Amino acid sequence: MRHGQRLAGKVAIVTGIGSGIGQTCALMFAREGACVVGCDIDAAAARATLAIAEQEGLALSGPQSCDLTDPQDVQGLIDFTLSRHAGFDILVNAAAFAAFAWIEEMDYQSQWRKTLTGELDIVFLLCQAAWPHLKQRGGGAIINFASANAWMALEGSPALAHCAGKGGVLAMTRQLALEGGPHGIRANTISPGLVETGATREHLRRDPAFLQAALGKQMLRQRIGQPEDIGWAAVYLASDESAWVTGADFNVDGGAKAG
Repeated sequence: MRHGQRLAGKVAIVTGIGSGIGQTCALMFAREGACVVGCDIDAAAARATLAIAEQEGLALSGPQSCDLTDPQDVQGLIDFTLSRHAGFDILVNAAAFAAFAWIEEMDYQSQWRKTLTGELDIVFLLCQAAWPHLKQRGGGAIINFASANAWMALEGSPALAHCAGKGGVLAMTRQLALEGGPHGIRANTISPGLVETGATREHLRRDPAFLQAALGKQMLRQRIGQPEDIGWAAVYLASDESAWVTGADFNVDGGAKAG
């Protein structure tokens, strides 16, 4: 396990710490010296991640359960952070929800609207709540997650709402970079390809043809992504190493978009 000081002295808010990319980013940021405040809608999953951090002696705390579609809960996350730190430097919007269905089968409220709320609204709400504090801090780094699906469709994947939500995150982040520039606020996206997480593992097991279709899109076809592949890109974008990087999208996808 590698530990460093690339984020020493920084405070980061990371959402979706209960599993997958959010959990990996929270732990990696703390291992790189950041003080991390994390949350997840699943309180038990958040507590499990906090327990891992405690065992490693990492600076990771949080209000545990947080519904990021509720503006009051979002403000509560900001208030929790400010009650423990003078401010914060990094915002990682890793939490997301998506429903997958073909257009003829998709329910408007429970699938389409819920996906746009769970992928787009929660990014807007937390960025809006964090904005004045980042301005007061003199700048900071916002890391949002688009997707390879913001750029391309994948055969066999009923990802209509997901494509729309992540495409929205991609476009919104460019605008955040524009508005944040005068204040030293950098905003970038990472567009992961197919990553093995708790949310994807069972589907991949049940549908090997889907896995082969995803691998066929990639230039690196030996494996699909792991959360750590995404986490290292996030560490870079949160660090001073990327001080002149904003409005960018990082395709971490085994070469899928390039192919």
